[in-house]
Formats: sequence, C-alpha cells, structure tokens
Amino acid sequence: MVQMKEFFQIAQMYMVMKMQQENTTGSEGVEVLENRPFEDDEFGKGQYTLKIYRLQSKAPTWLAKFAPTGSLVMQEEAWNAYPRCKSVIKCPYFTRFILTIETIHKADNGISENVHELNKEQLAIRQVEMLDIATYANDYWSYVIGSSDIDFSQFKSAQTGRGPLLDGWQDQCNPVMTAYKLVTIDVPYWGFGSRLEQALLAGERALFLESHRNCFSWIDEWFGLTLDVMRELEKQSDSSLNQKLGRNCVMANEGVE
Repeated sequence: MVQMKEFFQIAQMYMVMKMQQENTTGSEGVEVLENRPFEDDEFGKGQYTLKIYRLQSKAPTWLAKFAPTGSLVMQEEAWNAYPRCKSVIKCPYFTRFILTIETIHKADNGISENVHELNKEQLAIRQVEMLDIATYANDYWSYVIGSSDIDFSQFKSAQTGRGPLLDGWQDQCNPVMTAYKLVTIDVPYWGFGSRLEQALLAGERALFLESHRNCFSWIDEWFGLTLDVMRELEKQSDSSLNQKLGRNCVMANEGVE
C-alpha cells in the first residue's frame, strides 16, 4: 500500500512525465541522457537525472537576438531525494550562466521559516513569494509554459473526494504539502544580465505554479499508483521522449530501494 508520505512524490513524478511529453515534439522538447539511482552524504539515496531542454521557440524575441538559432539549449542536472531536491541548470552558449533550484517539501501549510537555513547575509537579500495553486496567472510566461484554466473552487477529485479549494483552503485541507523552493540565479552579463534574470524568475514562477496545479488537477490519473509502477512508466516515457527527438541515448533508469 502507498504510504501518505509517498503521495506527493508520485504526483510529482507523474506531473513531470506528462508535462515533458506534452512539450516534446520532433524538433523541440526534453531529451533524457541519464536517469539512475544515486547515493551521497548530502542527500542520501535518490534519483539522478541529466536532461537537455531544447525550447528555442519559447524564448522571448529579445533574448533570441543575443544567440544564434539552436543555441538556446539548457542542460539540467537534478538530484531528487524526496523530500529534498536540487536542480542545476546551465546553458552551453552563455557559459557563465547558472540557475540553481533547491527544494524542501514539508507537510505544512507554508508557515515554516527559513527551511533552507540561510545565513544573515542571504536572508537580507532573500525575496519571499507565496504561490497558491488555487490561483492561475495569465501573463506571457504562463502562455509560453501552458496554463490550465481549471477552476479549483469547482474542482473535486472523483477518486479521493478532495476539493474544491476555497479561500483559506491551506488551513483546512488535510493532508497538505508545501514545496519550499530556493532559486539562485547568476547571470554575470553586462547590458542584459538583469533583464535575463528577471525573465528567468518569471519563467520559473509560472512553471512552479502550473506544475503544482497539474499535480492536483491530475490526481485521478496518478492516485493509486506505486513508486515501482511510476519508475517503469518513467523509463518508458524517457525512451519515448528521445525517440520523438530522434535520439538514441543509453540510460540507466532503475528504482532506489
């Protein structure tokens, strides 16, 4: 039987798999180079992935002017050791650019303070923003990433009976989960670095919101699945993604005991 602590992990895995499929075509999308178990002193046991994102068409026009066609390729290394995760994203063309996302999941309603244990200097420059999955955005980046129009005030899961999400739902729902994300961006480029930083932050914000909205709205699709089943589906999905892009990568994709 799936334990309560595994529900969100399964939801995330399903969401990532489905969104990658929806955004991968014959010319653009996600290529999976590695997907394998890892174990280290920092995270313990988890799953390591190395992915390439080819999403040239989603780049703003002003950004595309700085780089030739096909150069806006992103490489992501991720260490997924739920409830902790870390992703490091780089762009081979902009060699000094680095985007790091550190996530800690806690079974609370968003009230925990400084879960990433930042020092005084880091806290002084930190900007905190609360994202509520019961809301949805209608801006440029939401359009680029894809924004569902599900009204969670009217939504109810057929399998679990969860929902709708009304005002103050965070204080009323049980179980509830918060993903505390620490986003650090280093874009040391004179003239457009600041603009690129703001664009990346807006893009990540839209992605965080939409992906977690999908976790809940797709609940009747993933509820009842196990981690073993998800690992097998993930393996099949990785192969399918690479086939769509015409890639034949050798991957390790095995579960962690």
